[in-house]
Amino acid sequence: MRNAGPIDEYVASMRHTLRGPGGAKRDLLAEARDSLLDAAEAYEGEGLPRAEAERLAVADFGTVAEIAPGFQGELAVSQGRRTAVLLFLSVPLTAFLWAVIWRIFPESPRIEQIKPVWFGPLARTVDAFQLGVGVVGGLALLALGRGSRRIREPERLTRWLGVFVWIQTPLIGVMGITLAVASQGPVGFTGYLPGLGVTMVSYVCAIAQLYNAARCLRCSRAISALSAAGREPSLSRS
Repeated sequence: MRNAGPIDEYVASMRHTLRGPGGAKRDLLAEARDSLLDAAEAYEGEGLPRAEAERLAVADFGTVAEIAPGFQGELAVSQGRRTAVLLFLSVPLTAFLWAVIWRIFPESPRIEQIKPVWFGPLARTVDAFQLGVGVVGGLALLALGRGSRRIREPERLTRWLGVFVWIQTPLIGVMGITLAVASQGPVGFTGYLPGLGVTMVSYVCAIAQLYNAARCLRCSRAISALSAAGREPSLSRS
């Protein structure tokens, strides 16, 4: 088994350094490796040994500390887009499913008698808030898609999106639990299969949203860390 050359070592170091969606990360690394191989082949065509050609190609490309922040920014934007798509699709979907469930669920007549006066306004607030989150997801998707070139630092939008999800998802959960407690059940709902199905969908969507939001924060934080690491040598020399 042959030893890894300078290009393979460089790509492996970049892979270990970067944080982001697996597919987008693989694509970035594949593009970088192809560029390095093309440069190495050009040097090799000039008569240089393969190892020396790869070392020169890597030197021309830039150190990992120099290149990684830019790559990390692209990965952060990619993660932001994934999270925006999830919000745009999942939040309005769960709001719609719950609206259907409450229309078809056979509530007991006593339910209306035990509901507090604020139950209706809070339920409508939850619905409006969920639809609003879907709108935010759509706008973020546009901004991180075609609009990313017009935004000075699109990775900041990814960070904001992660914070937003970590606020709104628990908030919607608390409001939903409040409504369930206020209606005292409702009676018979625990054995209502369509309702249980929608409940599971809601839980899965909420977990996926929080997971992706955490990745948004991780990706955006990595940019600052890599940028700071890249500045350290220059600061120490000054």
